[in-house]
Amino acid sequence: MERADVVRVENGEVRGVVRADHAVFQGIPYAMPPKGELRWRSPHRPADWAGVRDATKPGSPCPQVGSSYSDTRSTDEDCLFLNVTTPSTEGRRPVMVWLHGDGAIGAGHHFDATALATKGDVVVVTPNYRLGVFGGFGLAGLAGSGTFALQDQREALDWVRRNIAAFGGDPGNVTLFGVSYGASATAAHLISPASRGLFHKAIMHSGFALVDLPAEAWYPGLGALPWLAWRDTAEIEQLGRMVTVELGCADIDCLRALPVGKLLEYPQVMNIFQPFGYGNPDLPKVPAEAFPAGEVARVPVLAGNTRHEHRNLVEVFRGPVAAEDYPRLLAAAFGDRAAEVEREYPQGAFESPGRAWAAVLTDRVWARATFRQHELLSAHTPTYAFEFADEEASEHGASHSTDIGYLFPDRELTDRQRDLSDAMIRYWTAFARTGDPNTGGLPHWPAFGEGRHVQSLASGAITGVDYRAEHRLDFWQG
Repeated sequence: MERADVVRVENGEVRGVVRADHAVFQGIPYAMPPKGELRWRSPHRPADWAGVRDATKPGSPCPQVGSSYSDTRSTDEDCLFLNVTTPSTEGRRPVMVWLHGDGAIGAGHHFDATALATKGDVVVVTPNYRLGVFGGFGLAGLAGSGTFALQDQREALDWVRRNIAAFGGDPGNVTLFGVSYGASATAAHLISPASRGLFHKAIMHSGFALVDLPAEAWYPGLGALPWLAWRDTAEIEQLGRMVTVELGCADIDCLRALPVGKLLEYPQVMNIFQPFGYGNPDLPKVPAEAFPAGEVARVPVLAGNTRHEHRNLVEVFRGPVAAEDYPRLLAAAFGDRAAEVEREYPQGAFESPGRAWAAVLTDRVWARATFRQHELLSAHTPTYAFEFADEEASEHGASHSTDIGYLFPDRELTDRQRDLSDAMIRYWTAFARTGDPNTGGLPHWPAFGEGRHVQSLASGAITGVDYRAEHRLDFWQG
C-alpha cells in the first residue's frame, strides 16, 4: 500500500517522510510544553495547529545534562513529542510503544524503529518524557509528586489510543515495552489503576521492579537501597524541600520561575529524582507488594534480562576493580556473610576482579529479582521469560541493554547477529500481535509457568536455559 506523507491527527495535519516500505513521522506533540506554569503539572493536551505541521525531523529531547555514556544535552522544556514508524502494508497493525531507559538522559528518536516495523509489520511509537528533576520532583502539596514521567508516558499511550488508527495502527492492540528505567516504568503501568486499558501486552527488558541494592553495588560509596526504582512519595517531598531551600526558593511558584539551567546546575539533581514515587494515586504500591497480591493488569507479559547484566555497569559507574578491592566490596555489600560469597565467587575463577564483582551483582541484584518477578507475574497472567545471552553483543558480552541493538539495530551486524536480530523481532512482534511469542520457523518458546522455562537468545543458539543453576539462585535464596 502506498503510504501518504500527510496524516491528520486530532490537532491537525502532519507531514512525514515516506520510504519504499515504511513511513516515519517525527516530533509530533502529544502534550503542551511543560514549562512555566505547566512545569511539574500533569500533562495537558496540545493545542491545534493550522496548516500542515512538519514531522520530518525529531523534536527536542527533554532537559538533561548528558553523562559519561551520552553526549545528549538539552535545556528545552518543549519536549513532549513522539515519533511514529509505520510499514506500508494493508490493514490494522499491532502497535508497540517504546519507553527508553535511564530516566536522566535519552529521547525516543534515538531508536530507529525501521527494522522492527517493517520486518514485524507493526507500528512503533517512541515518545519522549520528562526526566530527572522534571519527571520525578516532589514537594508537599504538589499534586503528582514523583510521578510526572509516568503521567507523560500515560498521556502518550492515551494519544496512541485516540490517534494511531490514522497511521494504520490498531488502538485495541497496543504493547508497552521498555528497557531498564523504561521497563521499570512499564511495571509501574502494570500496577497503576490509571493506566488500565491503555495497553494490552507488556515487555520488560532488564527492569528494576523488584531490585534492591547492597552497599557499593551501583556507585562507589552508595549505601544499601531498599529499591532501585522506587521511593516513597513522602521521602521525595522531603528531598524536594531540601532542594527548594538550597535553590533559594520558598515555594513551587519560585521554582517554576527558575531557568532550566539553574535547576540543572544543582549537583546530581537529575539522579536524585530518578526513582518513581509510590504511595500515591498513580502508583499506590511497589511491585513487591502489588505483584504477589495480583494487583496488576491482566495482560500477557514477556520479560527478561541479559546474561552478564552488570559487566558494563561496573565499567561505567565504578571503573577498574583492583584485586584488593574485591574483598572490600564484598564486605561492604554482605557484611559478615562476605566470606560465603567469596567462596561461591572466588576471584581466581574469573578473568579479572571486575568480572568477579560483576558476576556477583548480576546474580544477586538482577537474576534473583528477575526470576522472582517471573514467578509472581506468571501466577496471574501469561508470562514468557527470556535471557539475552549473545556473547558477541559487546566487549562485555551480553551486558545491560545490549539486547536493544538487536530490536533497534543501530550498527552493522554480523550475519549471525542479524539472524538473531531477525528472530528476536519475529518473537517480539508475534507477542505484540497475539500475546504469544511463538511463530513459525523459530524454536518453541514455552510459557514460564511450564517448568519455569527461560528462553536463552544467542547467535546460533536459541534454547531453554537452567536459569536457576546458571545464576546460582539456590545460593542467593538460601
